[in-house]
Amino acid sequence: MRCDRGGRGRAVRQQVVTTVDASGLIELCESSWYDTAVSMLKRRLEVGDKDPAIVTAHRFASVAKRVLALDAEDFHLLARQNRDQSWSARLASCGFPHEPRDRQRGALGSLDPLFELMLEVINLRAARGENQDLVVAAHLLGEYQCQLAWESRLGHAGDPLRLPDAVGQRWGTDDEDCSHNSVMRATARRALHAAGGDLVGFTSYLDKFHSRLGETLAVCAMNHETIRAGARPDVGPTCRKPCRWVLAGDIGERRDLDARVRLALIYLDSPLVALRHHAPVGHFFGVPSPEGISEGWVRTWEKLAQQWPDRTNLLVGQSMGTADEALPGLSAVTSAIAGRPIVAGTLLHDIGRDIIAALASARS
Repeated sequence: MRCDRGGRGRAVRQQVVTTVDASGLIELCESSWYDTAVSMLKRRLEVGDKDPAIVTAHRFASVAKRVLALDAEDFHLLARQNRDQSWSARLASCGFPHEPRDRQRGALGSLDPLFELMLEVINLRAARGENQDLVVAAHLLGEYQCQLAWESRLGHAGDPLRLPDAVGQRWGTDDEDCSHNSVMRATARRALHAAGGDLVGFTSYLDKFHSRLGETLAVCAMNHETIRAGARPDVGPTCRKPCRWVLAGDIGERRDLDARVRLALIYLDSPLVALRHHAPVGHFFGVPSPEGISEGWVRTWEKLAQQWPDRTNLLVGQSMGTADEALPGLSAVTSAIAGRPIVAGTLLHDIGRDIIAALASARS
């Protein structure tokens, strides 16, 4: 009886696999269901399908699945494993280096490619009706927006390898004149030394501290020598006595950085991001509805586009964008914070194109 049951199980599995032919897999990938395609391709391999095209399609689909999940920790490794593909360099630029002094700095050097990917993922999650994942991605976008704002000033995205050359004086110290709280002080200290130590320390910094660096830098940008109290929205702690390195440069550039940082913090404390914190998982609670996400985004846009007392809000008069965005205007917000145009990229689309090309040459 046991053997018979196992035989029937293998027969059913074989039947399932053979019904998902190459054309069906292509349809999945054309609709960006890369994770589902991985499962179907894996089944074909498990029952002995040795078609090289299926092997290649499975490898590319596995990459797409991890990119869709924003599993940026291994983007560098995945890029090296697929270095012959046209999208390999872009994938590496979205990831974080594994070694403290790795020549390829990825998202520590510039956040633009990663933000382009996150915008693309948000649009795909909406198209797939995955509301919880959309909200998670929108929250992750906010985690790094302050670094994105500072990138134009620093010349990098808060890379701990280069940060010590840009900051100084009270940064990372216990000086009473510093407005950083204890968590920010710890982050500032770790950022100074993260790239000068071993792999364990660098990995610990990336895991526990790097996402806090933006808010730490934000306090420095919002200082009383640049913007007087009450001139702009109160979005968090400001610096009473800024360091000399903060005040270097043109006052217009400092005021512009302050504005972009405040927009980032308004977004991080917005109704849209609040959906991430207020959406419990399990215990029979539901995920955010499309209507709830839409309402949260409209309220977020209204907060972001509200005029400030000194009438300098960069988003006033901006359009919410076009219908091709899941959250119309999100790329405009991202671009305003960055101080340069940033729109949804095509990394996942291009990986999907290579999956489809492999499947097109596969046996049915």
